[in-house]
Amino acid sequence: MKSNLFVRCAIGAGAGLLMSCAFATTVLAGGPAVVAGPAADPQCYVPGTTATKFFQYPAKKGPYRVALANGYIANTWRIQMVQTAKAYAAQPAVKELLKEFKVVSTGEDVAAQISAVNNFIDSGYDAVVINAQNPEAFAPVIKRAKDAGVILVAFDNILNTQDAINVNVDQKGLGVLWAKWLIDHVPNGGKVLEVRGVAGTSVDTDRHAGIQETLDASGKKWNLVQAIGKWDDSVAQKATADAIAVQGPFDGVTAQGGDTGVVQAMIDAKHKFVPFGGETENGFRKFCAKYSKEGLACTSAGSGPAQVAVAIKTALDALQGKTVPQTILLPLAIASDPNFKDGADYYSDQSDNFFVGNSFPTCGINFNAAEIMKQSKENQ
Repeated sequence: MKSNLFVRCAIGAGAGLLMSCAFATTVLAGGPAVVAGPAADPQCYVPGTTATKFFQYPAKKGPYRVALANGYIANTWRIQMVQTAKAYAAQPAVKELLKEFKVVSTGEDVAAQISAVNNFIDSGYDAVVINAQNPEAFAPVIKRAKDAGVILVAFDNILNTQDAINVNVDQKGLGVLWAKWLIDHVPNGGKVLEVRGVAGTSVDTDRHAGIQETLDASGKKWNLVQAIGKWDDSVAQKATADAIAVQGPFDGVTAQGGDTGVVQAMIDAKHKFVPFGGETENGFRKFCAKYSKEGLACTSAGSGPAQVAVAIKTALDALQGKTVPQTILLPLAIASDPNFKDGADYYSDQSDNFFVGNSFPTCGINFNAAEIMKQSKENQ
């Protein structure tokens, strides 16, 4: 059931000048009010599209109980994401808003992740932040959260719904960016190795669609060979080695993650360096800088694991009754050949297993490596 409140006013000014104003609020039963924008923090909370709705939840008195329901954990990005969530929750200004911050990673089992979210709802948590294993499977959970007044914020792998908040980058646009790099740097088309992520997730599906549709529309002839790397260096390295042995050589490469492992597999197989569109791992960018003159012409783009911090910030603001968009679009961190600079685009003195660009200054979210790496990846 919906109830609509419309308030209109007319103000006379000066010599008979008539000015009018209008304000509309839609209250969704069991959920937030849909209100006029802008968001409470417009620099951080950029709406996904011009049609994005703005939510205002009833303000609750803090401190709050907030949970992170992660799924897959067995790669660098997810580990760093959990560490970043804990680092953000430990910051004094955030910590004072939190009565409890719980982290659970359930693996690739969608049912287990659904059960975890249901448990948080039943346990009376105020908000749940989720990196969803499947965008379609959570409809009953979304309804339960809405009915219980629990704020649900999805990020990275988002939920196919307009009844929860989604925080993400343009994942399909990222695939488009990588594909355009290959189109520009492989002038005659050819055979491309695409190393994909975790099957069934929205990120993998959207990035693959961006790559495939853009290559198909280029007018060049492409042979796209797919391998499953799960965004993990060791898995991607083996998948790439197998692909090179069976279907190589390749004229270009694009990978959604695990890119350091992909390049290492090319080196081990003595595969020539070719144009590469990939993610933002520090190790990958080290390789891109080192082997640029030998043919490894890279564009490195993505969104750091600090997406989770934006999602937590969003949940806390929503709990305080602040206006937020239903979909929030975050900027990409991009560096491209030949402009990889040590100390800015990559860090030669830091681990390969670190995602560069792990900050969102427009949201007041900045992290250094030490702050993140001292946190554990374990459930808490």
